[in-house]
Amino acid sequence: MATPNKYRDYHEQNDINNTTKLRELTATLPSFCREFFLGIKDTTSTRTRIAYAYDLRIFFEYLHEANPVCKKTPVNDMSIEILDMIKPVDINEYMDYLSYYVKNGEEFTNDERGKQRKLASLRSMYNFFYRTERITNNPAVLVQMPKLHEKEIIRLDIDEVARLLDNIENGENLTKKQLEFHKKTKLRDLALITLLLGTGIRVSECVGLDINDVDFKNNGILIKRKGGYEQIVYFGDEVEGVLREYLEERNHIIPEAGHEQALFLSLQNKRLAVRSIENIVKKYAKTVTTLKKITPHKLRSTYGTSLYNETGDIYLVADVLGHKDVNTTRKHYAAQDQNRLRAAANAVKLREK
Repeated sequence: MATPNKYRDYHEQNDINNTTKLRELTATLPSFCREFFLGIKDTTSTRTRIAYAYDLRIFFEYLHEANPVCKKTPVNDMSIEILDMIKPVDINEYMDYLSYYVKNGEEFTNDERGKQRKLASLRSMYNFFYRTERITNNPAVLVQMPKLHEKEIIRLDIDEVARLLDNIENGENLTKKQLEFHKKTKLRDLALITLLLGTGIRVSECVGLDINDVDFKNNGILIKRKGGYEQIVYFGDEVEGVLREYLEERNHIIPEAGHEQALFLSLQNKRLAVRSIENIVKKYAKTVTTLKKITPHKLRSTYGTSLYNETGDIYLVADVLGHKDVNTTRKHYAAQDQNRLRAAANAVKLREK
């Protein structure tokens, strides 16, 4: 029996929306792709399958437009036998195509990370059909993954964090138009950004928070991680103070139907979306004089770096940030150890000059 819409929580509704979107995307792909998505349903999230669908659509559209074998066959009519006809060189040509292409008058580019993700989607599909013996060749596994260049972690210094929070409180450096809304959103924005800075949670986890997910008795919030599992993340006194102040205001707001439990509301009294939070952070980021591009993920990096510098415990940082693999955490944050080692090189003087 279908659950009435008003009783669905954010995560249930999000899964329904994603499932509907996935069905729409699958309809634009060869029919055998449906078998692939059903086969990986129990091991992947709807968000992951949607990402695969977008990537695979680009691949099959490329085959239809550029590959001599597939040119005469519409994407929907392609049979699974086409996968056996593809050679590693065909996939390498596709990877080169991804560097720059034009579709419906719009230009697209992919850096090494974009190419890596699209090849990973292709490999996942090929591995599934090869493992289930639906095809006899697996050319995708023979194509080398693009080499990724390590990105430096961008994080805010303590004075930049202070300026950011101060500007949210006093509205400094906001435009006249932004100041018109500042009085209405100041407490919400301060609570929101302080929470991101003080817990390191992802924006996707933040938008799903309900009022009853906040526990002031233990100073914790119950969040749903990327893999679908729940975890309690604890916060400090600074976060508690701004959350309490915001909730006093929040309790006097009448939300739109279906958004009654949402912790953070828009001016339309609906649950804030991921894009909305990104725009809020972007708005206040412009008030801080810095060369760094401040994004929600940079706030997460700031928290992770600060926690690692304070504790030196990479496993604790991995657990708090919700990383499934501690090597992901180590790659991003243990580089701080190298900075300390370099500093030690000149810390001890052998002879006075």
